[in-house]
Amino acid sequence: MTQQIQKTLRDSAAMRWTALLLLAMAMFCSYIFMDILSPIKDLMQETRGWDSTAFGTMQGSEVFLNVFVFFLIFAGIILDKMGVRFTAVLAAAVMLVGACVKWYAVSDGFIGSGLETWFNNNLNYIPIFDELGVSPFYAGMPASAKFAACGFMIFGCGCEMAGITVSRGIVKWFKGREMALAMGSEMALARLGVATCMIFSPFFARLGGEVSVSRSVAFGVVLMCIALIMTIVYFFMDQKLDAQTGEAEEKDDPFKVSDIGKILSDAGFWIVALLCVLYYSAIFPFQKYAVNMLQCNLTLTTPDADSFWASSSVTIVQYVIMLIVAAAGFASNFQKKANIKYSLLGISIIALIAYCYMGYMRQSAESIFAVFPLLAVLITPILGSYLDHHGKAASMLVLGSVLLIACHLTFAFVLPAFKDSPVGGIIIAYTTILVLGASFSLVPASLWPSVPKLVDAKVIGSAYALIFWIQNIGLWLFPLLIGKVLDATNPGVTDPTQFDYTAPLVMLACLGVAALILGFVLKAVDKKKGIGLELPNIKE
Repeated sequence: MTQQIQKTLRDSAAMRWTALLLLAMAMFCSYIFMDILSPIKDLMQETRGWDSTAFGTMQGSEVFLNVFVFFLIFAGIILDKMGVRFTAVLAAAVMLVGACVKWYAVSDGFIGSGLETWFNNNLNYIPIFDELGVSPFYAGMPASAKFAACGFMIFGCGCEMAGITVSRGIVKWFKGREMALAMGSEMALARLGVATCMIFSPFFARLGGEVSVSRSVAFGVVLMCIALIMTIVYFFMDQKLDAQTGEAEEKDDPFKVSDIGKILSDAGFWIVALLCVLYYSAIFPFQKYAVNMLQCNLTLTTPDADSFWASSSVTIVQYVIMLIVAAAGFASNFQKKANIKYSLLGISIIALIAYCYMGYMRQSAESIFAVFPLLAVLITPILGSYLDHHGKAASMLVLGSVLLIACHLTFAFVLPAFKDSPVGGIIIAYTTILVLGASFSLVPASLWPSVPKLVDAKVIGSAYALIFWIQNIGLWLFPLLIGKVLDATNPGVTDPTQFDYTAPLVMLACLGVAALILGFVLKAVDKKKGIGLELPNIKE
């Protein structure tokens, strides 16, 4: 038996990390599409007439069905009953369908079509949802934004299903091994999608000197096709693993509704879930407005049209440098020889400085914000490895909350004070964005590996689904709130680069304060009940 177990794919480091890479690449593509319109908010207002309320309502629609139709709960049931591989392929297919709908909504073909007329005349009042103030549409909302919201809802169902599936898949392949490192690495790699989106979405929108927002979304659709291919390859790897181990995930311990009650009755689970919704609500909705926030708080001068810094080739060069930063920094974590480790780390730092310089010379808000995940890529594996061997997950969440508060308050009050300083403002922006990304890396490395310590293995999928459902409430609400607060605090402002973002940023900082309080509560509960959140994942 021992000899048989040693021959399984899961016991091969190369194979289990290949499985992780397939899942991470699928999430990488989904992260790009998730924020594909975020760096071109100003272009959406100029070309499609989306004000901040319309933009925020559309962005929040991504998780509408997950929250109000409880699709995530059903996704968890599907995951527990059908297994990782089936659910992964299903999630990728659903994301692709939603992406195609959203692409058509912002395309020129939608303008003047019968669909545009229908959406102009309908969905202006949704019974019950309007009374509750949670409708994904409103009277006067541009037809393209309504239809894009429909596509984004479909995409969101697949995206969140993919999220819980990836988490369950990592537990399956890495339980008892370097699970925190695996989860942290997956999120670090996937978050490069944010940087990729920030660089290439404006690039495709302005390609050839003619603005076309649909080109950016089309780029995302192509990537969702790649994500589907990645999940299909994973399907066959996972199938072979089950054949080797004799496991039959689809038939093990069938899901029972009573299991949800067991999960919901656990105080530790609720604290983790609330921490998740507070923390993620302060990050993901912010990403959707971050580029526009920088445009409003930095003095950016467009480089001469005939200069290298205004050319399309500089985008490719800068992205290659970004990949060097990420790859060298990430790889340095896995080197045992000090000279190789520090050489790679030095290359990463030099490349990061070069990237930041190029962002300054380009005077581009989107390329400045694209550094967001780079420090996270570097330190997330370090954090994951530390948690695997030393623990302190709850303490990491507290530290992440402190950094989160500091960053949002810096954006709200310090950055605007340096608006007249072209160099000082960009330095502050870069520093704060990098620290915010580092703060965000603390969550996946510490929070997600803690869930298996709270619930039975057979309902992990449902537990993740419930956490994601609670998280999605915030991801639906706060993009919409930011848009409404922006319009309310900037009356009469029509220039999308002149908004005052102070109020929305203070609101997000308050979420960090609440998360900090809950972090201390979680430490107290863990100490009292002996949940083991501060203990290492690997028993040495």
